[in-house]
Amino acid sequence: MPRETLTQDQIVRTAVELLDSDGIEGLSMRQLGTRLNSAATAVYWHVKSKDNLLVLAADAVWAEIELPDLEKVTWQAAATAMAKGLYAMIIRHPWLVPAMSTHLLYGPGKARHDDHLLAVYLAAGFTGRDAERAMKTVFTFVLGNALGVASEAAWRARLRRTGGDEQEQIRTMMAQATEIAMRFPRLRAHSQAQEDGTLPPAPDQDLEFGLRTILNGLQSELGTRPS
Repeated sequence: MPRETLTQDQIVRTAVELLDSDGIEGLSMRQLGTRLNSAATAVYWHVKSKDNLLVLAADAVWAEIELPDLEKVTWQAAATAMAKGLYAMIIRHPWLVPAMSTHLLYGPGKARHDDHLLAVYLAAGFTGRDAERAMKTVFTFVLGNALGVASEAAWRARLRRTGGDEQEQIRTMMAQATEIAMRFPRLRAHSQAQEDGTLPPAPDQDLEFGLRTILNGLQSELGTRPS
């Protein structure tokens, strides 16, 4: 496809798809050109560099997060919806977390999200730096929860690229982790409780529990302030 028929939006959408399947290490102008049926030089004409393309792709995915109407829901409901939207977006695009550690990722998509998120905590009654602190507290919690899933996805993408046996390596890794954990009494008891069914499976509940705890704490913080 000649450069005149390509658009930046088309290139960025295809880059997101490539990043989703192969991770940051799998992103290259050659691979992107192949997916677009175009020469790599035509891609460079629109996005200048691989680093610039990664920044554009990262900013594009922030638009996937829905912004709740603050006139129709409570601030807690809005904060929860945006937190869950952020978590789901990161799970769909696990390369975003490692990209944050190597690139300055900020553009209109991220700014749109941050502006509305700040409005949520201002609506709650936080002011000035406290509104920013409340926003960052929830954001950091969500990011930390998504980190494990994102790291595993990046590891699986690397295995696919190198042709490693994914299932065999997972079994080996889990066996090694279990052997190490069994040396410690509380970890051993916790693991045995899970195997016995006395502890419920937690992954789907972790985010909900943490958000509820943090938002209740923020509400309590608001209640301690003078009117």
